[in-house]
Amino acid sequence: MVNIPEYYAGKNVLISGATGFMGKVLLEKLLRSCPEVKAVYVLVRSKAGQSPQARVAEMVNCKLFERLQAEQPDFAEKIVAVNSDLTLLELDLSKEDQGILAENVNIVFHCAATVRFNEPLKDAMQLNVLATQKMLALAHKIKHLEVFIHVSTAYAHCDRDLIEEVVYPPPVNYRKLIDTLDWMDDDLVATLTPKLIGERPNTYTFTKALAEYLVQQEAEELNVAIVRPSIIGASWKEPFPGWIDNFNGPSGIFIAAGKGILRTMRASNDAVADLVPVDVVINATLAAAWFSGSQRVNRPKSLLVYNCTTGGINPFHWGEVEYHVISTFKRNPLDQAFRRPNVNLTSNHLINQYWITVSHKAPAFLYDLYLRLIGREPRMMKTITRLHRAMMVLEYFTSNSWVWNTDNVAMLLSHMSPEDKKVFNFDVRQLHWAEYMENYCMGTKKYVLNEELSGLPAARKHLNKLRNIRYTFNTILVVLIWRVFIARSQMARNIWYFVVSLCFKFLSYFRASSTMR
Repeated sequence: MVNIPEYYAGKNVLISGATGFMGKVLLEKLLRSCPEVKAVYVLVRSKAGQSPQARVAEMVNCKLFERLQAEQPDFAEKIVAVNSDLTLLELDLSKEDQGILAENVNIVFHCAATVRFNEPLKDAMQLNVLATQKMLALAHKIKHLEVFIHVSTAYAHCDRDLIEEVVYPPPVNYRKLIDTLDWMDDDLVATLTPKLIGERPNTYTFTKALAEYLVQQEAEELNVAIVRPSIIGASWKEPFPGWIDNFNGPSGIFIAAGKGILRTMRASNDAVADLVPVDVVINATLAAAWFSGSQRVNRPKSLLVYNCTTGGINPFHWGEVEYHVISTFKRNPLDQAFRRPNVNLTSNHLINQYWITVSHKAPAFLYDLYLRLIGREPRMMKTITRLHRAMMVLEYFTSNSWVWNTDNVAMLLSHMSPEDKKVFNFDVRQLHWAEYMENYCMGTKKYVLNEELSGLPAARKHLNKLRNIRYTFNTILVVLIWRVFIARSQMARNIWYFVVSLCFKFLSYFRASSTMR
């Protein structure tokens, strides 16, 4: 078999979801590590008055593409923006664009999806299932298609404890569900949604499972593979460590913890946090397309599924995540933190609710009251409300663990040449979690919040100030509690005077010793 860059040389690639987090990294890596690729067609819809071409031009002008820009200054000439809307008939492609894609494309990466876990079922079906069906219909028209890669999620079948690298039958017939949702009003759909999704936690995992089965059923003679990443995080190495550009998933939670806003979270310390770096997922995806495309003549009868996860190979637990996030942000604090970073993880619902009231809602209420008194707009309660919604969405994943079979991923790695293993590395056994988590947290500071590292001394000074305020407040509170509620008996007063006199003697001795020196 040819190596991976040689396979992509002279090929035309089509990417859906190229403006999303994964899509951007896929586009950058493909162009940088496979420089002989002929062209990359990206499906992009007009948005906020911007044409697809303008959106792509703005996208490739960000930090992510700086390394590619330095190595290949003319890389943007290979990117062809195609006006498309995945929710519309025939993807809203013009006849001319349909003809161009049908004649030229060799490889399809279908990355587009909604990543909102609590999306209404109709919307999730439209974006995750129907869009996949339309992409497959387009793929059937492509004359020289070698491989179709569908990006799913490792949690598509999270109602199972053990998840093999196979497509499982869904709980409902997707064709009947599509027809049914077509005539149902939104209120009726919302009422039926809990019954439909069953033991799955949200519409995202439910519709991704339906999409996988749809791919299996409607691919027919197409050469198809499915890549299932778990919780996608910041980059491990490429194009540089710690790159992240959004608040989705754990990133927003990390930032809230670093700011001191998040103080408690319902999670199990011992549950496996199946984080997987985005560049690991992209490298595995490109390698999966190479392997299936190279083997298309003698391909297996069943489509290949790749569970791109870390928990079974290099496990990392939520308790460890919390430790590394807090320790990183204490050493390298975020600007203008609300409080010192400190998070308590608990699996007990009542304890979590108590700490939410004491550590989240009460301070937020007092802070908003202070803002009102000085004539500013209150904002902390709104922030806390948004944070709680995000935490509720993640609770299911931070409180449970799964076992994923990764035999196909190991097989894929074994077929790669030593050079390809270096350039397209997805061997997570090499991942050092402490280093990765520090880069991840610093990435949220630099690339999501756009905070300069030159501001770290001021941020550390601010954190020390918050620490002193906390110690002072706690001391005053202890004294008040003692004086008001405890020091009512003679014995309590005697103990109080004894402690105070000891402290006074210690301070006097310390002062005398300093004078003698």
